[in-house]
Amino acid sequence: MEISEQIKNHRMQLQLSQEELAKRIYVSRQTISNWENEKSYPDIHSLLLLSNLFGVPVDELIKGDLKKMKQEINQEEVNAFNTQGNIFSALVIASILTFVPLLVWKGMLGLVLWLPLYLITMLYAFRIEKLKRTNNIHTYKEVVAFSEGKRLDEIETIRESGKQPYQTVIKFLAGAGVGLLLGALVFLLMK
Repeated sequence: MEISEQIKNHRMQLQLSQEELAKRIYVSRQTISNWENEKSYPDIHSLLLLSNLFGVPVDELIKGDLKKMKQEINQEEVNAFNTQGNIFSALVIASILTFVPLLVWKGMLGLVLWLPLYLITMLYAFRIEKLKRTNNIHTYKEVVAFSEGKRLDEIETIRESGKQPYQTVIKFLAGAGVGLLLGALVFLLMK
């Protein structure tokens, strides 16, 4: 049961009007109405006063809402991760596609023009890594599961954590390979 229903049910059991309840917990009648109609949520001080007045623990008042709040927070994290990931993907593609044309068209000035795009791309890469650390996701499988709003079970997580050292080496080698390729391309174009 959600807190709006809890407040209304307990208020009715005590045979209190919204006005009377409001006076007892030092808020306005409109505030009580907003809580009961799910337009707002009581702050912690009000929750404590309601708990004391109704004679029920705070966790009983908010039990149904805790699960809902956790799901909303999780969905917000998933949405942020997906948005950051999409922006990063677009920036990587733009960085790759503009590097050589800018270099050929403007020479060293093209490289200077390309550098801010590269720096912004790296900023988003760091943002994604921070989100991954915050949500304890490391492997590709974990990233895919998280982006779909799911979590791997404990056994799968253990299996995936065993892959982390290998994936770190592969990421390093891939990054070094791309760097060498771009360096060679710049060298050839500057000849």
